[in-house]
Amino acid sequence: MNSSKSLADSKRRLLLGGLAAAAIAPCVRAQSAWPAGHAITWVVPYPPGGTTDVLARSITPILSASVGAPVVVDNRPGATGTIGGAFVAHAAPDGYTVLGTSIGAQTIAPHLLAKLSYDPLRDLEPVILVGTVPHVLVTAAAQPFHSLEDLLAAARAKPGQLAYASGGNGTILQMQAELLAQRKGVKFLHVPYKGDTPALLDTLAGQVQFMFAPVTAALPHVQSGKLRALAVTSAKRLKALPQVPTMAEAGQPDFVIEQWQAVYLPGRTPQAIVNRLNAEINKALRDPSVVALADKLGTNLVGGTPQHLAEVQKADSATWAKVIRDGHIHTD
Repeated sequence: MNSSKSLADSKRRLLLGGLAAAAIAPCVRAQSAWPAGHAITWVVPYPPGGTTDVLARSITPILSASVGAPVVVDNRPGATGTIGGAFVAHAAPDGYTVLGTSIGAQTIAPHLLAKLSYDPLRDLEPVILVGTVPHVLVTAAAQPFHSLEDLLAAARAKPGQLAYASGGNGTILQMQAELLAQRKGVKFLHVPYKGDTPALLDTLAGQVQFMFAPVTAALPHVQSGKLRALAVTSAKRLKALPQVPTMAEAGQPDFVIEQWQAVYLPGRTPQAIVNRLNAEINKALRDPSVVALADKLGTNLVGGTPQHLAEVQKADSATWAKVIRDGHIHTD
């Protein structure tokens, strides 16, 4: 009797094990076969034409050829990049929906927007840090500031009267100026614009006293003498502006701040897919066409591991959360 029962139990376990294996096998095959010719959607949470979009459109054809599947760019702008971020965060974690985004949506917006339907640190899986864009602190040539210390001295003399431009509330350009103000105990007047270009134009015209600007946008005006560059936010001096000191050289240590571009997948995406996508994008970043485009955009290509991106995002998120909290910054 006991022998019969034992035999029956063994058969039952074998049957259940077989059913479980049959259920798991398609998932395993799907992961190992990714992308299996199925189309991949690369979501850009900004309008067409910006750095994030242009980089995506240079990488995706190379990625498509290497994985043997179509990769389609889908622009979903709005809410400082969080509409597209939410779309990907809520997508199936199967590797067929990818997010190409930037520092603002991942580390700044979450601390400014009262209600987000996702957590960028928890609900998006880091894949790769694509590249970084250094900024330069500029002032119109007609302004009386010839160094960063000149600017700070004027801010101390006229609290809240020195105006700086940015591409909008909550942008990395605003955050850098606010961080500088908090560290030096001065007060600037923030003038937000609808984009970096109009902000730069009013800086050129002397309507505001200064701004942190993307190097590529500011470079022609610096070279023509219409703008004066006081410092760059990169760790080292830039080849394009060898005479301009870094923020550290200008007396502001630990002020390496660059806008970054990165790629994510929905949270809980299988690690095998994350690793495969990471490897393929790393290869794409070495393609001569991508390297040439990055040079034109003023982007330093980075690459590396998913872990590196996770560490950068976590550190930057903590930095900007404190700046936003201490500065009582809001989006309206």
